Amino acid sequence: MIYDIIIIGGGPAGLSAGIYASRALKKTLIIEKSVFGGQITQASKVENYPGFGEISGMELGEKMADQAKKLGVENIYGEVTKIEKNKEIFTVTVGQKEYLSKVVIYATGASPRKLQVENEEKFLGSGISYCATCDGAFFKEKTVCVIGGGNTAIDDANYLANLCKKVYLIHRRDSFRGEPVKVSLLKEKENVEFILNATLKSVNGEDKVQSVTLNEQNEEKEIKVDGVFVAVGHVPNTKILENFVPLTPNGYIKTNYELETPVAGFYAAGDVREKQVRQLTTATNDGTIAAIKASEYLNTL
Repeated sequence: MIYDIIIIGGGPAGLSAGIYASRALKKTLIIEKSVFGGQITQASKVENYPGFGEISGMELGEKMADQAKKLGVENIYGEVTKIEKNKEIFTVTVGQKEYLSKVVIYATGASPRKLQVENEEKFLGSGISYCATCDGAFFKEKTVCVIGGGNTAIDDANYLANLCKKVYLIHRRDSFRGEPVKVSLLKEKENVEFILNATLKSVNGEDKVQSVTLNEQNEEKEIKVDGVFVAVGHVPNTKILENFVPLTPNGYIKTNYELETPVAGFYAAGDVREKQVRQLTTATNDGTIAAIKASEYLNTL
């Protein structure tokens, strides 16, 4: 069997692509290695997706997956270990099996770089967040800390300062990698406090985050916070694409505005590709564009 489109990744980008591909009457397979719905399923609440005032990430992910399945999209669980192209056909390897397709849409996302500290996994989605614009509203008038020293951390701290009572910006060095003008503007915020030359040791609490313990200049220090926002970068899931399509120095896939890569028939969608904004809505947008353009490409073969 040769599929019209194989989509690698069953998050919002991949599922949106599947929905549009199926509506274009293309035989479509989605391959997902863990949970259909992707990282959004870890969010306890989603309040920024149009049409849903408030919904759990798990429920939203399930609704997307169910919609794709009802439209006829096939899906399997498994991790893709190799992608090859011979003439106009792609071979996608999953374990001991190979799947053939005329088009591949790669939508595996990017995983937040974690701190590897005590209780990080325990409070994931319950006080620890990797996206300030996604979860900041849940901490209105509360005290939070941001971990990081680049533009993302500075932007997150600035965004949270407009919502929260107090924001600590914690950075392991004495200077920031972010733009100096952004740092200067942040210093003007009365409710932002900088803690430099400090690293996070643990996140503390019972059912929710209550404090963090820092190593500050070889001394332990505990500060009370209600939430922890980690902004130390993301790792795109593109290791198997090295030497297959062009990647940025950070490993993101380079595409044009139609989400094409230099490899004909190979598209990228969602957080895995090089772009400025990574949100739930931009992921579904990417999936839509990739599927429409892929369908147009298929019609030319």
